[in-house]
Amino acid sequence: MNVDQFVKGSYAGYETRLSVQIDDELTRVGPETACGEYLRRFWHPIFIADDLGELPVALKILGEELILFRDLSGRLGLVHKHCPHRRASLEYGRCEEHGIRCCYHGWHFDTDGTLLDAPGQPQDLNERLKHRIKLGAYPVVEYKGLIFSYMGPINEIPEFPVFDSMEFENMERVPYKVSFRCNWLQVLDAILDPLHTSFLHSNIGRVQFSDGFGEIGHIDYFERSVWLLGINTRRVGENVWLRVNELVMPNFTQAGSAFATDGTQRRLYGRSSFTRWVVPVDDENTLALAWANFGERGDPPEWNTPEGPELIEQGEAFDRNYEDRQRSPGDAEATEGMGRITVHKNENLVVSDKGIALMRKRLREQIRAVTKNSTPARALGSNSLPIPTYGGDTVLRIPQTGPQDDECTLSKLAHGFMEIQYKADSMDEKERVQFVQEKLVELEIRVGD
Repeated sequence: MNVDQFVKGSYAGYETRLSVQIDDELTRVGPETACGEYLRRFWHPIFIADDLGELPVALKILGEELILFRDLSGRLGLVHKHCPHRRASLEYGRCEEHGIRCCYHGWHFDTDGTLLDAPGQPQDLNERLKHRIKLGAYPVVEYKGLIFSYMGPINEIPEFPVFDSMEFENMERVPYKVSFRCNWLQVLDAILDPLHTSFLHSNIGRVQFSDGFGEIGHIDYFERSVWLLGINTRRVGENVWLRVNELVMPNFTQAGSAFATDGTQRRLYGRSSFTRWVVPVDDENTLALAWANFGERGDPPEWNTPEGPELIEQGEAFDRNYEDRQRSPGDAEATEGMGRITVHKNENLVVSDKGIALMRKRLREQIRAVTKNSTPARALGSNSLPIPTYGGDTVLRIPQTGPQDDECTLSKLAHGFMEIQYKADSMDEKERVQFVQEKLVELEIRVGD
């Protein structure tokens, strides 16, 4: 064998040294970590309500081992896993009329962690124990099929955030969850990477959503308060398709429809196919907890099947063999394939990664603010209205005037669309829809002339 052919090549595996230094500030989420303390200042979904039966459930969120239960009076409890007496696991506890009782010695705790009874102790000791011992517990709220918790300092608890997409009329919301075997930031990155849909969900292997996803358009990024938005504006025949991927910091995400829109049919102000939170289980595991949205302004109701949320999430059913995943990878393969915690120093970010760079910068700012005992920035509504959101799809009828669209024109359309939405922030939903749709028609006419 003549090795000269290799020497003369560009082989540099040995010389290329990759870093092993993990970005702890953004990726570590357990107690007393910088990012973990920041994330604990927000409400996060942790479970699907219908999956919680009569028995306690053990789960891990933000690196903490917890027990979720519903007592016999219907109240929810989220408590530390181990009984403070002898550390028995409360996953084997018994749900009672009020709270939960440890299986080992019968210590009985209310949903807020208050010790109600320590059987077998002298009466005076029992009373002292009730005042001295607490089981760690967190507030929980059940909302439209999802169970949410706040795991931060109780004196800093914020109002439960209600986004407009949680309240849309004539929209059926189907709760679902997806597990990812990787760090939370790897899953979150995808929402501010609009370019990936053109390849991962179209050109690699087979078309997972529609042919229109394979078109590479012009990408713009928008920052507004705690919102980061990436818009892919692309030409599909005689139409221009504006698809908005949305992140509300730290981990609330939305994007346009998976099946209702492919760029071929005019669509004014379609909204998100999913309303999703990216929730760290621990440093190396993540849950996406969400609603799949079916209706006139979401995805078609006929996709409301047991498999529908799976397809919306990543373009594929979850339970696939290894060969199928290789031939047609989805989001899980892309994110998990980076490793359990990818090393950011080994990346080479380019222009299309602007959204990811912006997100990481903003996260660092907010994490460091919390470290200095400041209150993190949160999404707020106005006039007692739900918090406005922007993720969705709009398809305008704008015939092509030349062999190729001017990128400046596509960018102007994206900016025009966002300005229209911003102006409607203080409107109720009915008024907002009417206003945005009327202004989109005006924009369509103005640009098309």
